[in-house]
Amino acid sequence: MRTILQAENLEKTYRVGRVDVPALKNVSLEVEEGEFLAIMGPSGCGKSTMLHLLGGLLTPTSGRIIVDGEDLTAASDAKRTDIRRRKIGFVFQRFNLFPTLTAEGNLRLAESIHSAGKDDPERRREVLRLLRLEDKMHHKPLELSGGEQQRVALARAVVTRPAIILADEPTGNLDSENSAIVLNMFQELNYRFNQTIVMITHNPEAAAMCKHIVQMRDGQIVEPAQNVQM
Repeated sequence: MRTILQAENLEKTYRVGRVDVPALKNVSLEVEEGEFLAIMGPSGCGKSTMLHLLGGLLTPTSGRIIVDGEDLTAASDAKRTDIRRRKIGFVFQRFNLFPTLTAEGNLRLAESIHSAGKDDPERRREVLRLLRLEDKMHHKPLELSGGEQQRVALARAVVTRPAIILADEPTGNLDSENSAIVLNMFQELNYRFNQTIVMITHNPEAAAMCKHIVQMRDGQIVEPAQNVQM
């Protein structure tokens, strides 16, 4: 197995007025290709900051991030955007779907941005089928339930076959049925296609679906990756 995502001695400090507030303190993490990793910890412990740093949405105060062999922290803004576009799929609690586009249209737009106009209707249908959305592909977001919108957001993230999926509390606003559909989709992507997934979650049941769990507290990793008994 090769390391596909690596964080070395990450520090992130926010300036609040005249006070420096540390969010991450000397955090290091290695994620192997094909990993399904949960990062857990109490609110405010730095989990989301960690995920945003790993995805290049934030810049660390110090430290280094390597994404699939490319140094994210040494890259220019344009290069960092290019790495995100080519290699990372994001899933957030907020769906951020384009309201004027159908479910399939949102996926097609993601493909166009990622693959310079490449059109893959078979891939779109496969992903929508896995998420039980094949009968919703021509619906716009306002015609979908919250759970269905989250599943479309997940489909948009994975349709481009990113090297890494970063998911921030993807089931946090979902009922048990939709949570199960999303988590089962993650598991299928991981086991069938060796998809690398890093997921932030408060939910022990969601974390139990992963291969390994990392615990964070007060901006630090307090327990390195532990095996989950499947």
